[in-house]
Amino acid sequence: MAKILVVDDEADLELLVKQKFRRKIRENIYEFIFAQNGAEALEKVKEHPDLDIILSDINMPVMDGLTLLSHLPEANPTLKAVVVSAYGDMQNIRTAMNRGAFDFVCKPVDFDDLDLTMQKTIQHVKQLQETIKAIKENNILKMYVDENVLNFMTHKEFENSLLTNEQVDATVMFIDICGFTALTEQVPPNTVINLLNGLFDKIVKEIIAQGGHVDKFMGDAVMAVFRGNYHLDRAIDAALAVRDQIRSAEEIDAGDRKYRPGVSVGINSGEVVSGNIGSASLKRLDYTVIGDIVNVAQRLQSTAKEGQILINEATYEKAKESFSCEKIGEVVLKNKAKPVTIYEVLE
Repeated sequence: MAKILVVDDEADLELLVKQKFRRKIRENIYEFIFAQNGAEALEKVKEHPDLDIILSDINMPVMDGLTLLSHLPEANPTLKAVVVSAYGDMQNIRTAMNRGAFDFVCKPVDFDDLDLTMQKTIQHVKQLQETIKAIKENNILKMYVDENVLNFMTHKEFENSLLTNEQVDATVMFIDICGFTALTEQVPPNTVINLLNGLFDKIVKEIIAQGGHVDKFMGDAVMAVFRGNYHLDRAIDAALAVRDQIRSAEEIDAGDRKYRPGVSVGINSGEVVSGNIGSASLKRLDYTVIGDIVNVAQRLQSTAKEGQILINEATYEKAKESFSCEKIGEVVLKNKAKPVTIYEVLE
């Protein structure tokens, strides 16, 4: 239903409008509100923020229609006005259009023509409202969806390629905030979320600084992916920076004890499958990477102690020229039959 404000000081106009548009009023296509001058119209605009269009005369007491037009952008920027006046000379028409009128209809009114003009104006306003809504939704979406996903959505063949995938060389990193699960039992939920978001913010800044992207948040852990040139080096640099940032964070008051946050990190590098994982029929997809490289990175993080950045031997061979590492030894990772030799990245 379109909500329309009619502004005119003619006493019988309200009755005439209701008669001419009675069918559309009855069918909830139009709803009319009335004001007798521009000042009263501005009050109606405040009272009814969901107004779609205004039909306004020019010559009225207190505030004329042309003055009203100049106030509308501030009162409601999406609201459009059609001037309906007997003063249809070129000067008034030009003044009205320059002050933002969407159209101009001359009196005596041809109500069929007016109806078509109203429909055209309403359609324009609805498009504006949809655009503004889409911008707001997009800004909210950016808070929840990784930039890589949004970029993927702009591809020309996005919908046709939803379930396609590619094999890429990348580095996957898992970062877990140590001791945070126990902390949730001692502090209020709101405090827990605020603390976690603050720590995540420190972690994410370092990931982004090294050209990585956050694949997902998992409880109190972060999964990040690095692609492109020197992706392994950039991932390790990010991990070292995260460890230093979290170590330097202030102690957190957790009820009867102090909590000093720390992180454990697992990193693995190699070929992964990148694409949309999920169900097209359910309309629920996750743009992510999968494969053994990802699984091993997560297992390495689970093995790591607080402050440790762990890599396996294959990753160590790629990183040893750039970073100082220390051999830990062989460990058995979950769901892996053979022991894996692991190294700790020191600096």
